[in-house]
Amino acid sequence: MGETKRGNRLTPGDRLTGWMLRWSPLLVFLAVTLPLPAYFFFRYFTATENPGEELLVALSSLGLFAVFGLVAAFVVYVYRRFWEKRLRERLAADGVTADELSLFAHELSPAQRRALREMEARQPLLADAYRETLAARLTAARVLARAGGDAELVERRLQSASGLQAAGRAELEENLHKDRLRLERVHSEADEHSRELDARLQMIEALASRDASQAETELALKRLGSVREHRPLTLDTIREEQEAREEVERELRQLPNPPESRPGV
Repeated sequence: MGETKRGNRLTPGDRLTGWMLRWSPLLVFLAVTLPLPAYFFFRYFTATENPGEELLVALSSLGLFAVFGLVAAFVVYVYRRFWEKRLRERLAADGVTADELSLFAHELSPAQRRALREMEARQPLLADAYRETLAARLTAARVLARAGGDAELVERRLQSASGLQAAGRAELEENLHKDRLRLERVHSEADEHSRELDARLQMIEALASRDASQAETELALKRLGSVREHRPLTLDTIREEQEAREEVERELRQLPNPPESRPGV
């Protein structure tokens, strides 16, 4: 997922933990479900007396421990989701990078994910630019959301401060008004960046689509040229057969008519 960076960036420990948690639900399910049934299955194949009892115990324990295994796997899955959410919040605190975009894939639209996959398969350079722009767009969206939430909190505090009867009320309202202006400026700048990034995303998508269609068109033209230069052998064979048939018909028409036989001769 990219090189290790300081601060809130992804570390090798985060990558290792993420890899382990990705496979942990399956591993936990197997570890809880299989050991005891496997033991009784082994005894079923090696028992000399009453092997049916061993098989019955194995099947019963398999069903019972499968339930426990599903519960344990679900708990691990919930923990993994919680851990990934905390990791995303930590990484996004100072901006999302292109190397971390895979952790925020669920925040992308289906069209953006599809476009990124197509670019990665056909145009890696454009895919890098698209990935960086998507990361910046996610950062702008988070800044907008945070600024909006903080602005609502400031408004509620202003409403509460209007009913205060205290000496520091004027100073409090002045600070809150400063916070409101600051948040309006942040919201305006983030919104402007967001619009610019949306335009850049559309430009990259259009460029990728144009390059892909141009490459497909050039390939189609080359195939048409190849077809024009190399006539099908079947066509020549059919044409030769038709010419031979026409030649035979002309020769038959040039022959004299045989005399008609008379009756009784």
